[in-house]
Amino acid sequence: MAVSFDLFGTLVDAARPADPAAAVAAELRDRDVAVPDDWADAYAEVHIDAPEGAEVPLPAHVSAALRSRGVDAPANAARRAVVAAFDPEVRTRPGAADAVVAAAERGPVGLFSNCSVPELVARTLIRSNVDRDVFAATVSSVACGWRKPDPRAFKTLAGRLDVAPETLVHVGDNSYADGGVSGVGGRFVDATETDFEAFADALRRGASLSEFVSEG
Repeated sequence: MAVSFDLFGTLVDAARPADPAAAVAAELRDRDVAVPDDWADAYAEVHIDAPEGAEVPLPAHVSAALRSRGVDAPANAARRAVVAAFDPEVRTRPGAADAVVAAAERGPVGLFSNCSVPELVARTLIRSNVDRDVFAATVSSVACGWRKPDPRAFKTLAGRLDVAPETLVHVGDNSYADGGVSGVGGRFVDATETDFEAFADALRRGASLSEFVSEG
C-alpha cells in the first residue's frame, strides 16, 4: 500500500487571486507587455487544443491568448507573470503534516496536485508546515502533463512511487478529481470528511483504512 495526498484544499489552504485574468494582466504590464483591451475575454477563451485529460500549462495559455490578439510576450515574460500572479499565502490544514509523516512511517507516500502554474507546488510546500522531504514522489499535472481524474495521472504517480496503481490510497478534497484513483483500482479518502488525527492514528496502528475510504 502507498498513500498519496492532494495538496490544495487537502494539506494546505492557499490564497489565489480573486480575478486571475486581472492578476496576470497586472504582472504582464509590470514586464512591459502590452495587454489587450479585451484581455478578460482572451484569457477565458480556449487557445490550445489539448487531448482530453491533458494539462495545459498556464504560461502557454497566456502566451497563446496574447498571440490571439497580436501581442508577443518577450523572453519568459508570460511564465514570470503567471508565477508572480499566483504567489501564494499558505496555511497548513490541522493535522495534515502529521498525517503525511504517519503515512511515510507505513510505506511510500506521494503527492499529486492538479496545478497549471509552474513552481507553485514546490513554493507552496516550502511555505507549509509539511515536511516535503517525507514525500517519495511529488508530482504536479503541469509537470507530468495529465490532470486527475485521468488514469494516466495516477499511473504516473504510482510509477514514481514504484508501486502498482491499485495499491494507492489517495487522500483529496475533490470526489471527482481525486476520486479518479478508483479508475486504476485504488481507493479514495475524502479529506473533507476525514479527521487527520484519526487517520494518522489508524496508519500508525496498521489499520486497514477501510473506515476512511469513500465508496463514491
